[in-house]
Amino acid sequence: MIDVQSRKDHRGIALDRVGVTGLRYPIVVLDQAHERQETVASITMSVNLPHHFKGTHMSRFVEVLNHHHGEITMRTLPRLLKDLRAKLDAESSRVELSFPYFLERRAPQSHARGLMDFECRFVGEVKGDELDFLLSVKVPVTSLCPCSKEISDYGAHNQRGVITIEVRSTLDEAQHPHLIWIEELIAVAEASGSSPVYPLLKRADERYVTMQAYDNPVFVEDMARNVAAKLQEDPRIAWFHVHAENFESIHNHSAFASLEWRRA
Repeated sequence: MIDVQSRKDHRGIALDRVGVTGLRYPIVVLDQAHERQETVASITMSVNLPHHFKGTHMSRFVEVLNHHHGEITMRTLPRLLKDLRAKLDAESSRVELSFPYFLERRAPQSHARGLMDFECRFVGEVKGDELDFLLSVKVPVTSLCPCSKEISDYGAHNQRGVITIEVRSTLDEAQHPHLIWIEELIAVAEASGSSPVYPLLKRADERYVTMQAYDNPVFVEDMARNVAAKLQEDPRIAWFHVHAENFESIHNHSAFASLEWRRA
């Protein structure tokens, strides 16, 4: 049959990325406690398109993904990216995956169990011999305002917030990215707010987390700096971006703080 995509294009305009997006697909990711966790990802796959090609072969993206079904992590994504680039005769390839990651949480006093979901993201890209891998996780937390606590006769306003952490790893002796667990980033974020958020709380737990937050007041700026201080101490991290956002309970807007850091 006629291959229209491979026909010549005469406009002389190269495209940075072409591909498929909104593709839902079952994947398996690494789980620190249970080794593997099954989840469902929303996937975007793309390659560059030279100026002389009219189009790319969209079906080949799904073919490559089907060939690599199963575990998709920083240790397997490079093979998928290289196969994608070869299959589509491209110079660069990129894969983005967004997926929910679940952890069992126990309430602090009753020890009632429940599942917390965290929004995670992998981004992998190959350009020439350069491989880039980014891990991102969004973690809900509670924050209590230090100013409100200081100026109030009793009580203080608090709110739920979200801390987003994006990291790139340093390389080991074999030039592979160091493994950073999703759970480790979640722990850093939860320790940087006034209190963690739980899926299930009894009255004794509610009392505990309310007082825990009251004893650990933080501004949104504090949360961002707390995360940064912990990540800077980790030699496995080459680069990170932190974004902390509070969904203010006494204002009709949110407050945020963010910073980016790169290891020298």
